[in-house]
Amino acid sequence: MFETLKIDVDDRGVATLTLNRPEKHNAMSAQMLADLTRAAQELGADTSVRVVVLTALGKSFCAGGDLDWMREQMQADAATRAREASKLAHMLQAMNTMPKPLIGALQGNAFGGGVGMASVCDVAVGVDSLKMGLTETRLGIIPATIGPYVVARMGEGRARRVFMSSRLFDAAEAVTLGLLARAVPAEALAQAVEAEVVPYLSCAPGAVAAAKALARDLGPVIDESTIAMTIEALKSRWETDEAKDGINAFFEKRKAAWVS
Repeated sequence: MFETLKIDVDDRGVATLTLNRPEKHNAMSAQMLADLTRAAQELGADTSVRVVVLTALGKSFCAGGDLDWMREQMQADAATRAREASKLAHMLQAMNTMPKPLIGALQGNAFGGGVGMASVCDVAVGVDSLKMGLTETRLGIIPATIGPYVVARMGEGRARRVFMSSRLFDAAEAVTLGLLARAVPAEALAQAVEAEVVPYLSCAPGAVAAAKALARDLGPVIDESTIAMTIEALKSRWETDEAKDGINAFFEKRKAAWVS
């Protein structure tokens, strides 16, 4: 059982992995990070599962980091911050290396870590009203631990259009950035996801897993040294005056010092 997720597997071997914190817009808590890591490991090892669909309950796909979790990081020491950053980094790595096709079905909003989650999907389909954004720099921090997956998905040039500005972008632009394969009306999302699932049911599961691993090997390297670098970058950023002011400003509902 999972506290923050639901998993259902149909008789075809299609597993639906659902983020289940709708009252929090599926923001990532420490518990959700642990649940997602374990779910990726268990679904990856389950020979009866052919495909995994990642979706969410409620108005948002994922609003990024949980506010209580962020507040705890402000009060924590450097070692604790590094440990918490590691949880997010290794959850994404577990999802990225899961030897099953991962199909994302996105609705509502996907910010920060939600963009990271979309980036580790093999294919992501979103509703045409979807809003996305890498909003970390508004808070004085950076999209560090999600960065390798975002840049791998978009490519550096396209990533730089949205990686530093914190601006929001719509589903149509997400398609041009490579984050989404398609943007469809909400009523067509289930059909669009099913169209991505069905071809895999005619493929050899071992060959699919091997092909996915090969694609990762041919793409940008995301190994433990890369992950360690991003954790250190985020930890260092948390300790800056900008981060302290930006996050305090968010909770105090005021403008940070640099806002003009």
